[in-house]
Amino acid sequence: MSRPVLLDSSFLIALDRESTRGEDGPARKLLARLRGRQLVVSVISVEEILEGATDQTAALASLQRFVIQGVHLAQAQRCALLQRRAARRMGENDAWIVATAQSLDADVAGADRRAFDRLGERYLRFR
Repeated sequence: MSRPVLLDSSFLIALDRESTRGEDGPARKLLARLRGRQLVVSVISVEEILEGATDQTAALASLQRFVIQGVHLAQAQRCALLQRRAARRMGENDAWIVATAQSLDADVAGADRRAFDRLGERYLRFR
């Protein structure tokens, strides 16, 4: 069984834009390659999407096709450990995403090299 993939908000925003324009861009191409894998979205990314959405109801509806992952004590402990051990502190939301991915043993699809390069091969950079 293959690992789940945690979709960062950078990926979700690009996917929405490409889908709206009917483009076969990098996000849609990666999505096609992920067929058969469980696709997960953290509530942290849900918040980021809703914060920038002009139509929150439509944005939330589009996210419902993915598994929505909450944050719990396990993620809080991992996030604190990551931040405590980091030579360069991550942004809060990025730290929560990395902690969630680690707790799920998931890869991360995103476009934030600075935040996710530390994941090595577990980081699926789509552009």
